[in-house]
Amino acid sequence: MTEVPPKKRNACVIVLGDIGRSPRMQYHAQSLLEENFNVDIIGYLETRPLEALNQHPRCRIHELTAVPVTNLTPKLRLLFKAFWQTLSLLMALISIGRPSFLLVQNPPGIPTLVVCYLYCALTRTKLAIDWHNYTYTVLALGMSGGEQSLLIRLVRRLERYFGSKAHTHFCVTRAMQEDLQQNWGIGPVNVLYDRAPSQFHPIDLPQKHELFLKLAKDFPEFQTKDTSHSDVLEATALTQKLANGSVQYKPQRQAVLVSSTSWTPDEDFGILLNALQAYEKTAQAEPLVYPSLLCIITGKGPQKEHYKDEIARLEWQKVSVITPWLEIEDYPTVLASADLGVCLHWSTSGLDLPMKVVDMFGSGLPVCAYDFKCLNELVKHGENGFVFGDHVQLAEQLRIWFEHFPKNPSIVETRAGFQRSLQQFQELRWRESWRLVAAPVLEAFL
Repeated sequence: MTEVPPKKRNACVIVLGDIGRSPRMQYHAQSLLEENFNVDIIGYLETRPLEALNQHPRCRIHELTAVPVTNLTPKLRLLFKAFWQTLSLLMALISIGRPSFLLVQNPPGIPTLVVCYLYCALTRTKLAIDWHNYTYTVLALGMSGGEQSLLIRLVRRLERYFGSKAHTHFCVTRAMQEDLQQNWGIGPVNVLYDRAPSQFHPIDLPQKHELFLKLAKDFPEFQTKDTSHSDVLEATALTQKLANGSVQYKPQRQAVLVSSTSWTPDEDFGILLNALQAYEKTAQAEPLVYPSLLCIITGKGPQKEHYKDEIARLEWQKVSVITPWLEIEDYPTVLASADLGVCLHWSTSGLDLPMKVVDMFGSGLPVCAYDFKCLNELVKHGENGFVFGDHVQLAEQLRIWFEHFPKNPSIVETRAGFQRSLQQFQELRWRESWRLVAAPVLEAFL
């Protein structure tokens, strides 16, 4: 009897963006590796990808050449970028062995979807698209004329046409699934919700203390000014380790607020800045009621330097802000060490959800999130967090949450209710969700 050769398990994951700042596509790649696939990843390497990908013998990362800087007009610059990325992506695809399927992130869909469709048609490779948002709505944000401009309407038609050519689709919300199927005529579409991987989890106080010690090396806000107690081995501005080895919070400690932002127009950092200004005024008026607030704002993006300059000009006494770029391994620990998270993300399409909230929930961190169309698929106001529509509402939520911190009985009770909801959320992690939803679909391509 002739033995049937085993099917080749080769997959290619495409991110026409920074791989290191595309966590969902990295998690896809990691899951494929754990299912014994050989994985090629194509994208830019501005930020270090996960070590699980860097060090894996069956994972190859192919770096795309960055688009050269030009002095063209915005529309011509966009066309030049599309042309450059088309050539770069084609060359990368030609250089790898033919995979069983391409798993492509959208956006950006132009030229990604066009190039990948042509490649798949010529090589008889299956095409799967993971819809995070719509390309045309993202581009319209910075384009004169918005969604009605000729260029954006062309992008929408191309995105819709070539998107419909894929063999299968994943998306991030039920609302997007309905929109793709009913308004775009695209299917089948599988909802694969973002879920926090295992590294995002609650931690104990000694682990928080170790993080604060590490941050104190670079940020004086974490350094202690009180070193007079002989029974204290080591201390930070928030915690102290006693001679008997136990770790405790300091009495009257400051509260820690964390926000992760891409510093782009679709995340209005001005909302948080105005809310913090209001909190500063309230806390100065009632210093015995409201604690000092230490804000950790992480992320990279085009507006970061502008807002850093604004922050530097503020002479706050009760609020301090630091803007570190955290190592991959430190980010989950920072989330788990904070007292409240803030998410400023709003969706250009109204159909995607912020992964940063997923990470915060995975770490057991309650969240204040900016409200938009389908946010209630993730954040339920008063059940697992709060939603706000402007800086006034956010300022009020900060005031309520930190009043008589950390021993306000009503907030302790609210936090306990949130934690019960978050524990339920944490029961289903990315790996298990991926196995249930994505694995059967992709296995069928072999």
